[in-house]
Amino acid sequence: MRTTLTIDDDLAGLLKRRARELGVPFKVLLNRTIRAGLGGEAKPQIPNPPKTVPHSFGFKPGIDLDKLNQLVDELESEAYATSTREPHDPA
Repeated sequence: MRTTLTIDDDLAGLLKRRARELGVPFKVLLNRTIRAGLGGEAKPQIPNPPKTVPHSFGFKPGIDLDKLNQLVDELESEAYATSTREPHDPA
């Protein structure tokens, strides 16, 4: 959320200096400082990481999975060529 704050000059100076010392953006330091001041009730919201669920597709041994995209490209090319042929074109 974006909002406008009015911070006392002396406090703003301390925060800016501390942000430079730590090598973090002012916004990050300000959020950390407010969270520390509020204690345990202001834990940062960390989204749940996505989960990868493995799936066996049942391909037979010897199938080169790296060439499946090539096969799809060839099938799409053939379908396009067939759809763009003139009706009287004997090819």
